[in-house]
Amino acid sequence: MTIFLLSLFFLLAASAAAGSSPPEPPTAQEDAAALDRFKRYLQIPSVHPNPDYSATTDFLLAIAGELGLASRVLEFVPGKPVLLFTWQGSDPSLPSLLLNSHVDVVPAEPSKWSSPPFAAAEDSRGNVLARGSQDMKCVGLQYLEAIRRLKRAGFKPPRSVHVSFLPDEEIGGNDGAGQFTGSKEFQDLNVGLALDEGLASEGDEYRVFYAERSPWWLAVKAMGRPGHGSKLFDNSAMENLGKSLEIVSKFRAAQFDLVKAGIAAEGEVVSVNPVFLKAGTPTPTGFVMNLQPSEAEAGFDVRMPPFADPVAMEKRIAEEWAPASRNMTYEFKQKTPVKRRDGSLNYTPVDDSNPWWSVFKEAISKSNQRLAKPEIFPASTDARYFRDLGIPAFGFSPMANTPILLHDHNEFLSSREYFKGIEVYQILLNSLASFVGSKDDTTSHSEL
Repeated sequence: MTIFLLSLFFLLAASAAAGSSPPEPPTAQEDAAALDRFKRYLQIPSVHPNPDYSATTDFLLAIAGELGLASRVLEFVPGKPVLLFTWQGSDPSLPSLLLNSHVDVVPAEPSKWSSPPFAAAEDSRGNVLARGSQDMKCVGLQYLEAIRRLKRAGFKPPRSVHVSFLPDEEIGGNDGAGQFTGSKEFQDLNVGLALDEGLASEGDEYRVFYAERSPWWLAVKAMGRPGHGSKLFDNSAMENLGKSLEIVSKFRAAQFDLVKAGIAAEGEVVSVNPVFLKAGTPTPTGFVMNLQPSEAEAGFDVRMPPFADPVAMEKRIAEEWAPASRNMTYEFKQKTPVKRRDGSLNYTPVDDSNPWWSVFKEAISKSNQRLAKPEIFPASTDARYFRDLGIPAFGFSPMANTPILLHDHNEFLSSREYFKGIEVYQILLNSLASFVGSKDDTTSHSEL
């Protein structure tokens, strides 16, 4: 027993020593090259509905080749490649570290941007404006730039480090992370911890996320007899839908009031937002104005936190939002389970019960940065697929002093924050890949 404890002590001491010395600062030329790679990645229009996955694949494979990383392109769905790069650890028996990002981005409205959204223009303040600059091409390249610096410094990770670039996160991830995590290739990676995207912070603390809300994309439809536009009668489709919109609006306001009052964080409440309304009889110039339609439909983006009761929520939808008594029906366009496959709560502990959390916190401290209180991600990311398998996952994007502009006009990230994020990842990856822990993480998975 004494020999075992001494051995463990020296192993942990060696791990701590591996991340103790500050990284050597890059030269101006190295920073310029890193920023140029970031801009070139942003200039690839991997935008829905027709993302250019071929161009992102070629670009990223070239970088992986420069870094000497083993590369695989997995295509579970035709035309939707999953890129997997591996930095082999000195002890492959240790569960690996997975650094995940997605390559796709949402559409932008060019006329509402100060520069073209795929030009990656840099303004006089050093801000790089581009779709994907925050969500989340920055993080994917920061992983690789951190690996570049660690390799240059001669670091050799005990744990294997895998870097994955996935398609289709912005449209649910079913053909990307969903297929990937269900594959034998993923199972063979023996992942002990996954990192994925977070959000920018408007203050000087970094945000970290341990869970996220599950998307329920809901469509409700009201039916009724048509009638002349001047006629007053009960139970028209528009009247029934209007009643539901009022009820949903009151529920939304009550949830939002909890956030406004500081009682709950945004990720801790059920959010619901209307995203479309569809009714009326169209004409070449608009709609028929003297005809009450027989159908009316509305769509809602509902987000369920991990501690919400999904049974009670669906009961509310069936009895209040779309009751059959008002000639209404509903369907889910997407309904992501709130709990894991085994029925347990789908979150990663952020306390002393999770050794990965302790290493993560310490690494951020070593980088001379601070973490805000851990949060539930208000939307959803590919990290939910890893957590669903019992794999601990943290959502983290090192962007401080930055307005949250994902999916917004003039999305940007300053070059200063981009470089600082690379430095943070360099220390973070050193610490996480050097953490020895247990060679069998199955116990920690079941506990988490």
